Amino acid sequence: MKRNFNEWLAQFRDSISDYKYYVDFDKIYRNVDKLKIELNILNSLIGSNDIENDFEEILKKYPETLKCIPLLLAVRGREIYAIDSDGEYTFSFKKMNYSIEEYKMFMRKTGLFDLIQNHIISNLVDYATGVETGLDSNGRKNRGGYLMENLVESYIVKAGFKKDINYFKEDYISSIEKRFNIDLSSLSNQGKAEKRFDFVIKTDNMIYGIEANFYTSGGSKLNETARSYKTLALESETIDGFTFVWFTDGCGWKSARHNLEETFDVMEHIYNISDLENGIISKVFK
Repeated sequence: MKRNFNEWLAQFRDSISDYKYYVDFDKIYRNVDKLKIELNILNSLIGSNDIENDFEEILKKYPETLKCIPLLLAVRGREIYAIDSDGEYTFSFKKMNYSIEEYKMFMRKTGLFDLIQNHIISNLVDYATGVETGLDSNGRKNRGGYLMENLVESYIVKAGFKKDINYFKEDYISSIEKRFNIDLSSLSNQGKAEKRFDFVIKTDNMIYGIEANFYTSGGSKLNETARSYKTLALESETIDGFTFVWFTDGCGWKSARHNLEETFDVMEHIYNISDLENGIISKVFK
């Protein structure tokens, strides 16, 4: 039965954020744990009546405490650049490259002495955990890129397929050809381009090359994706024993609907999240 494109598109989701998308607490705890000893040493500065001299004594006895300073300023990396009327500096927090007096100046001018001395915080480990949580939100974009793949994979597993036995992740055409003794040269410009599929599923009767993506916003990339997958689907039809399947979703497609509709009209195996929820994997991959 021919599907209705408008009805299919209307099912597209605004988001597919899972529970781990927002904050990667395991990563946060690991990062803070690496600095816990040094942070606890610096905890002795909290409420100090002579914080600059106390800081100097700590640096002399425990120079390794330097490495946790960037995190207190929400900076990734071991160097911090600063310039003002007193000069230009690139402070190293791996190994001191300026005098202790200049590092004290850094602590003073950045406001870290004030933060620590005046009880604005009570524990640097807790403070660092909060900073790490804030920094981790920057990783959402990277995590978001894998959300659709993770979702599709969960349904593949739910359908009974076993990884590296009858389904494979991030598989290149060359390895598919070797593993299953199939000629896919028409998909790789006669071997000149190395195409990678997000997943490959092998059943008794068919090899399925699968792509999965989700777009929250529009842009020229969506039009190019739709056109290239349309070409890939048509080329796949000439190969016995191979089928191309595309899982896609996201409200971004609503601004690129015309190119998607062209692909939808010629591609039998294009599906969205609603299709996944309705058991399309068990119906198609036989």
